[in-house]
Amino acid sequence: MTETSTSHDDKLPAIAQGQVFWHRGTIMDVRQLAKNEVCMEKNVLDTELQICSNRPRTGFYRDGLCRAGDDDLGTHTVCAVVTEEFLEYTRDRGNDLISARPEYDFPGLRPGDRWCLCALRWEEARLAGKAPLIVLEATHQRTLELVDYAELIQYAWRGSLRRPE
Repeated sequence: MTETSTSHDDKLPAIAQGQVFWHRGTIMDVRQLAKNEVCMEKNVLDTELQICSNRPRTGFYRDGLCRAGDDDLGTHTVCAVVTEEFLEYTRDRGNDLISARPEYDFPGLRPGDRWCLCALRWEEARLAGKAPLIVLEATHQRTLELVDYAELIQYAWRGSLRRPE
């Protein structure tokens, strides 16, 4: 007697096979969830990475999350609550985050907005005394490869993770 193996696709309704949808801010194929292969990204607190901002939509992948893959050479993993001082600082170094750039789906930032910053730019600003506070729950664990945890917690934003409407 031979055993036959069934794929996970066989257990899904035909309409669901191959469809994609949003799951925790990420486009997922329904088969990934059926196979229990969802990769949960972690923050610097070693808990599930939270959304930094959807207004404005941030992240290297514009999914609201400060996560970085191999294609993100800037390592946009720090969720910062930007200040006017930081925005001026980074503009003076050639990265204008104030002006809108619609061709890059970038609305321009105002003080108080949350934005995924490059880990090394945040560290540079910290050393210059211009670093904004960060949301630890929304700052990706990969940041710890570039910035010391003790430095990060000194800049922890103490507000609610939920953004006021």
